[in-house]
Amino acid sequence: MTSVPGTVSSILLLLLVECAARPFYPLPSRRNDRSKQPLQTFRPYNIAHRGSSGEFPEETASAYKRAIEEGADFIETDILASKDGILICFHDLTLDATTDIAQHKKFESRKRTYEVQGKNITGYFTIDFTLEELKSLRVNQRSPFRDQQYNGAPRVVGIYPEIKNPVFINQHVKWPIGKKFEDKFVDTLKKYGYKGTYLSKQWLKQPAFIQSFAPTSLIYISHLTDLPKILLIDDATTPTQDTNQSYWEITSNSYFDFIKDYVVGIGPWKDSIVPASNNYLQTPTDLVTRSHAYNLQVHPFTCRNENVFLHFNFSQDPYNEYEYWIKKIGVDGLFTDFTGSLHHYQEWTNPFSMGEESASKLLDKIAYMISKFRNSYN
Repeated sequence: MTSVPGTVSSILLLLLVECAARPFYPLPSRRNDRSKQPLQTFRPYNIAHRGSSGEFPEETASAYKRAIEEGADFIETDILASKDGILICFHDLTLDATTDIAQHKKFESRKRTYEVQGKNITGYFTIDFTLEELKSLRVNQRSPFRDQQYNGAPRVVGIYPEIKNPVFINQHVKWPIGKKFEDKFVDTLKKYGYKGTYLSKQWLKQPAFIQSFAPTSLIYISHLTDLPKILLIDDATTPTQDTNQSYWEITSNSYFDFIKDYVVGIGPWKDSIVPASNNYLQTPTDLVTRSHAYNLQVHPFTCRNENVFLHFNFSQDPYNEYEYWIKKIGVDGLFTDFTGSLHHYQEWTNPFSMGEESASKLLDKIAYMISKFRNSYN
């Protein structure tokens, strides 16, 4: 997606508890409130891609708050690390595209070139800044999770963290002896009570999926936590980050048979499920059908409302796109930049999703009809 420019401080609004006395994710589900509505599990998950990032700068308090207000089931975010091993919520390995780092002359010597997945990338990398240096550039020091609107969410909302570029991070960040990025990542989740297998009582209380493009990272994490994991899959030209396996290898039946012991699903790029030509969708592949045959969920990324991202088949209507992926392709969840649009579609098209007020009105109508029927026979 096209990121929204901002100051260096804005991207660190969502630092871990170690740097801002708060957890690194919105934790709307942590309050013991028996009146909370449970996580809906009867329809595909509405996954807020970096929050409601189509309306607010990605991975900020505003984007997360908006996504929760608009009906997201899960809040997705990306986890990287600073030079001194503090986890941060940020998507890019470099600060260049979404911050004004180039305007800070005292940091101009920090520009580096690193090899990332076989390519040389030049920029200001998060791994070359300590937490204190990053904090010194912050404008908004307020922690979004101190606000009651998160803990006061009327329903259970899960988290969907991605462990970003674990091979690169482990190569350049010094961790305690015997530990690495994955250990820090899981330890933090455990610290805030995230545990349990998919759909278990513990998991439903504080739902979480762990996602990564690196298969070996997910396998390593599977020995640390029983939380459900999702293997992300890029386009057909991009190999895996750690094992250098091709798209065709990791979407083969033999690989699905192997990886199903470690993950509960896959998160493929949409066009790898249904190829496009000249912005028109072509014949769907059998990726979803085969995934389901191995009991793997499918959560494609990423749905966006803007016309430039919509295939011509959908006539510039995002609701047509949701209809296609949910009804025709049969996915189990969707990453979206516009959680409100997906939520509205699901509310309008699912008879089980009516709110309390609508349900009450329906019961009143049924009672009225029954009373009329009885009176007609008296």
